[in-house]
Amino acid sequence: MSTAVQNSVSMLEARLNGCSLQKGHDTNPQKAKEISIQNGHDSSLPNGLTNGFINGLTNGHTEVYQNGFLPPPLQIDDKVRAQKITTRLSGMVLGGRELARVGAVFENELQRGLSEQPSSLQMENTYVPELPDGTEEGLFLALDLGGTNFRVLLLELRAGQLVREDVKQYHISDALRLGSGEDLFNFLADCVLDFVRSEGMEKESLSLGFTFSFPMRQHSIHSGELITWTKSFKCGGMGGVDVAALLQRCLHARDLDVTVRVLLNDTTGTLVAGAHIDPAVGIAAILGTGSNGCYMERAERVQHWEAAHARVHDVCVDVEWGAFGDNGCLDFIRTDVDRDVDAHSLLATSFTFEKYIGGKYLGEVLRAALAGLARARLFPAAPAPASLHTADISAIEEESSRGECADTLRILEAALGGNVRLSTEDARVAQHVAAIISNRAAQLVSVCIATLLRRMSRPYVVVAVDGSVYKRHPRIQALMRRYIALLAPQHRFSLLAAEDGSGKGSALTAAIAARIAARAD
Repeated sequence: MSTAVQNSVSMLEARLNGCSLQKGHDTNPQKAKEISIQNGHDSSLPNGLTNGFINGLTNGHTEVYQNGFLPPPLQIDDKVRAQKITTRLSGMVLGGRELARVGAVFENELQRGLSEQPSSLQMENTYVPELPDGTEEGLFLALDLGGTNFRVLLLELRAGQLVREDVKQYHISDALRLGSGEDLFNFLADCVLDFVRSEGMEKESLSLGFTFSFPMRQHSIHSGELITWTKSFKCGGMGGVDVAALLQRCLHARDLDVTVRVLLNDTTGTLVAGAHIDPAVGIAAILGTGSNGCYMERAERVQHWEAAHARVHDVCVDVEWGAFGDNGCLDFIRTDVDRDVDAHSLLATSFTFEKYIGGKYLGEVLRAALAGLARARLFPAAPAPASLHTADISAIEEESSRGECADTLRILEAALGGNVRLSTEDARVAQHVAAIISNRAAQLVSVCIATLLRRMSRPYVVVAVDGSVYKRHPRIQALMRRYIALLAPQHRFSLLAAEDGSGKGSALTAAIAARIAARAD
């Protein structure tokens, strides 16, 4: 950890540790995290976190702030078992002090990334200098690569409004996802050829936006190199390869008059698609299989430029927060459960933050947590690796909100192979664990968004969000609204569910690039 952030965190912890707990305070591990702040807020806390993370006293009265971040306690008849489970899971329960530290570390990593210093945040300049303004015109192709299904889209815009949208989906086999990069990109070009033929447009000149939802090092708005594959992709031969140039070469080899105008990821596409709906959008987040964020930063704060930018006021910066903590800066919130998940993952020791919040991993977090309880003889048996999924967490959370447990028991029995007798108390334990996992995920993504809100310091910012976890988890949206408001109380915001940023956003960004080019001419 850098000296700057260590000092700010140490200062914060010293103040928190120095605050007295009220006499006779409950010693329950969750309750023991409560913090009473004496004599009002402290304006020297790092980066304006005072009001965001700790509500100080007013008129000499003590207020316990940390309760606002804690999930409800476990309610089962066996109080001894409940206490032991609570103690065992306490490392996954984050309160105000821990979140303040995460926020301070995130801000420090963010600044280091912008300054091109070593950081777990890539802070990539996307070279997207503006958002939709209602003047976008024309026909545009969009390609969306980020999962096992690849999409080709044709969109027509008139006066900024979408008047036509044709979409075709293609499956990417395991052999292509794990084979050579050249084979994958030739397949993508074949799909484009098939699509434009089906539209009767194989002889037309078209501009294309390419959504490539993997970490990149961008050199311009239409060029960039893959840094590392994520999700289920691991193609060889891509080191130092400009993915847009490779796609362009494959398209030309098929005699297609299609020009790659824009290279972006799904997060940037979500920002652009969201701004097309609401011009107040300034931040975007993906909370799906993976997770990431981007925002509009002042151009003068961005160190890395490979193109003229004298007239650029703001530029979209891709944070790439999935890898936040890969350098060890978040080890203070890492638990044995998280180490178990990491050890069983395809990309061990990488994408630390994503493994706390991404849909690819939340089911495994539940599995690992229950397995830990089973080893401590606090749960009947350990679920097998990959036996629980994020959809199961959503189902468990939804049923828990109704005070029922039949579906939870069914999910657990399937994960345990159907050979273990489970009680209603066991179901309540699993529901409690799922709530802790959901709560932590919402807290951590909210810390990032709140930090960006404070950094942008605009009167009002809309945050465009996309992804399966955000859309399908029954509590995540409400938790995010609650925690962002607690973490950035002086900054007005709203959350906007953005649709198809990777498709529409890509085409809209190609239209923005065309508008900028026409203006330059």
